[in-house]
Parts: sequence; structure tokens; C-alpha cells
Amino acid sequence: MSEVANMKTQNGASSKKMLLAMVGIGIISALLIVSTFELTLPRVQRLKAEALEKAIFEVLPGTISTRAFGVNTSGELFKMQEGNKNETTVYAGYDKNGNIIGYAIEASGQGYADIIRILYGYEPDKEILIGFQVLESKETPGLGDKIEKEEQFLNNFKALDVSLSSSGELQNKVITVKQGEKQNPWEIDGITGATISSRAIGNIIGTSTAELVPILYDHYKKNHQKPKDRNEQ
Repeated sequence: MSEVANMKTQNGASSKKMLLAMVGIGIISALLIVSTFELTLPRVQRLKAEALEKAIFEVLPGTISTRAFGVNTSGELFKMQEGNKNETTVYAGYDKNGNIIGYAIEASGQGYADIIRILYGYEPDKEILIGFQVLESKETPGLGDKIEKEEQFLNNFKALDVSLSSSGELQNKVITVKQGEKQNPWEIDGITGATISSRAIGNIIGTSTAELVPILYDHYKKNHQKPKDRNEQ
């Protein structure tokens, strides 16, 4: 009986040691993961900020400086301070004389694989979109990712119509049509083989422009001729 009891005691001690070792390894692993995240977060944020800044200048050609604006619950723009976060953020682009060239707008929506984040440029003087960039996408390589690089698709955003009606609303909602079936300047010519992804872009831009273009157009009309006063906005 004593030998059996001794074996049980030894087995219990071994199990306890194994459990303690596993808990210790788990704690160390968790600390390493958290430490790595904390150490790399500033660099990741800096790289994202740099990529966003580059994209803004690409979708708003001729821009010399930018300013971030949020949209409040009353549908008005307000100047954002560093560190502020807002669900809807737009970036006004200015030329060398301080005049507004246009606005770069962030938007997102469901794609085929996951959420697609985009940035597009709006030129209120001509009431058109003049640029487009995919900021983040997990669409299928070789198919869905064509929205990022296929020239035929990107050409849609050189002069995409987002003009307003006399009532101040978007005259025609932006939509994606089947490749080769585009007939109107507010339509996006889709991509064969990447139908869902290209339709997703149309849905994202269609929803975003319907909400924001009237606000941005009003802001532009109030401010584009008064560059010296824009710090007061």
C-alpha cells in the first residue's frame, strides 16, 4: 500500500510541475506577444499614416497641403485636431495659394472576402471624382485584387459624375455595371471575374458620395474663394 501511495504522490507532483510549467510558458508567451505589439504599434501607425498621406496626394493631384475634417451630427465639417478620432474623416487638399483643390474621402464596405477600405478624390468645381485608391483589402489575389491595379477599372475614377440636383442632393447615385455596359458618366465599368469586388466599390462610393458630396460642395462654395479665412472654419 505504501508503494502505491508513494507512486500516486510522485505522479501528483509531476502533474503539478507540468501544470506550473505550462502556465509559466503561457504567461511568458502572452508577455512576449503584448510586448511585441506595443513595440511595433508606433511603427505600424506611422507607416499607415505615411501611406494615407501618399494616397491623398495621389487622388488629389496638385495638392500642396492638407487638412483633416470630421463631420458632426448636423452634417457640418469641423477641423480635427491631432489625436482626434471621428467615424467620418475627409481631407481637404489645398494648392500653393491656399485654395481648395478638392477633398479626399475615406470610405469602407463589405467586399467578397472582408471589409474594403478606400480613398477617393472629389473635385467640387467640376462635381466629379478624380482619383481612387484601395487602402486595405483582402480580396482574392488575381481576381478581386484587380480593383487595385486594373487600368480599365481605375480609369472610371478620372471623371466620375457626382453632380448635384437643384435641391442639393446627388443627381444620380454611383453604381457599378457589367463590364462593357457603361453608358452614363456616373456608372462604374465593372470587372469580369471580379464582379463582387467591383460591385462592392460601387456600393461603397455610391453610399459615401450620397451622404458627403452635398456637405463638401457646400463647404467648398463657402470657403474656396477665401483662403485666408479657412483657419476659422
